[in-house]
Amino acid sequence: MDPLADVLRSVRLAGGIFLDARFTAPWSVSSRITPDDCRPFLFAPAQVVAYHVVIEGRLLVSLENGPTTEVNSGEIVLLPRNDPHTLSSENGIAPINADDLMQPSEAGGLARICYGGGGSPTHLFCGFFGSEELPNPLIANLPRVLKLGIREAASREWIEASVRFVAAELVAGRAASSDVVSRLCELLLVEAVRSYAASLDQHQRGWLKGMSDPQIGRALASLHGAVSSPWSVEQLAREAALSRSTFVERFTSVTGMPPIRYLIYWRLQAAQLQLRETRRSVAQIAHSVGYDSEEAFSRAFKRELGISPTRWREARHEISWSGFR
Repeated sequence: MDPLADVLRSVRLAGGIFLDARFTAPWSVSSRITPDDCRPFLFAPAQVVAYHVVIEGRLLVSLENGPTTEVNSGEIVLLPRNDPHTLSSENGIAPINADDLMQPSEAGGLARICYGGGGSPTHLFCGFFGSEELPNPLIANLPRVLKLGIREAASREWIEASVRFVAAELVAGRAASSDVVSRLCELLLVEAVRSYAASLDQHQRGWLKGMSDPQIGRALASLHGAVSSPWSVEQLAREAALSRSTFVERFTSVTGMPPIRYLIYWRLQAAQLQLRETRRSVAQIAHSVGYDSEEAFSRAFKRELGISPTRWREARHEISWSGFR
């Protein structure tokens, strides 16, 4: 059993590879996954993770007001929030919009980019994965950039084979197997999160730390797979095959908070994501995260965040629009 995989499987991912990019130094392009890139794998994605698989050479990934990450051959870089980003051979080069360089395949297969100054080559595949379901706080809580070395990954052979299979099918103008694509998406996310968790200090891990405990991991997988269910401490303890007292003590130790407090935290995380990124009503959101009434949800939300869900949503929209003024 892999509790981390079980938890992340609840996100129900789909996705694919949409671009074969070949650059020669010096070069720089700006990039972000768009809804058009996601078709035909996802028609209306609620949440998107962009990724780039470097087959040959190296590149720099830069985010506005964020880090610059060097990615080498045999590594994958993931952007869990699909932030706009720049890919380049070196810093200081004015980027060109990648969309302006893309050459669609005449056969309806993989689009291509061939661009650069004729120097050292870099070859990468660009892809995405995501979900058409509600935005998931598990992904929203990840850092803006994650890097994964395929050769160090536990599932490296499967990842390498899947990337090449999906790309070959698309180059040939065929739709890759949805089962293979879904499995690839799941493996990439699991391996990236596992690598990220290993880089954290013990006190930083939270729910990720709980994944290292097989029994607590089982309870977390069940909870995250059905966060709206009316969980009790006794039910979660049964999932973990522990007595109530032992379960509460161990759960609190590894996650940093008691079970029901943890459940409330993740319900409100999911609610905030929906308030920010969907047009669902407060009543619909309340039901989706496990509250019997809008009033009960609003009380819990205000108790934790000091503001009503409606006002919280209005404030976030005011912040968003202020950037356009």
